[in-house]
Amino acid sequence: MILGIGSVAVLVSDREKSLAWYRDVLGFEVVNAEGHPIFLRSKYGGTMLHLCSKCEEWGTDRPGGRTGIWIQCGPLRMSRNEKTGVLVAASDPTDVENAYNELKSRSAVFSEDLKTEWWGKYAILQDPDGNEFEIS
Repeated sequence: MILGIGSVAVLVSDREKSLAWYRDVLGFEVVNAEGHPIFLRSKYGGTMLHLCSKCEEWGTDRPGGRTGIWIQCGPLRMSRNEKTGVLVAASDPTDVENAYNELKSRSAVFSEDLKTEWWGKYAILQDPDGNEFEIS
């Protein structure tokens, strides 16, 4: 039986630099940093992030680009598009804006600054390797 997602891997080129960034900028807590992988998670819980530095299993993969990972900034709320009926989960726009400003104050880099859509607000955050995450 599937119980959920245990971790999501993100490829990084410099293990220690990435560990410091995810800990100091995002505020993630280290679950385990022994051996090859580093496992982190939000202090509020949830799915772990697995930082994977260069190894044989990478093959031709490399760090950088859109990860498709969404970083939740507050309690979820559901919004329905009145025209299409599409239902989308996102954090409250105020929580997203607060998280965006907090991350900017910690020198976080955004490849897309804060934008407003019908369902709320979002921005695209970039780690030191160019891996991109949506905050919304």
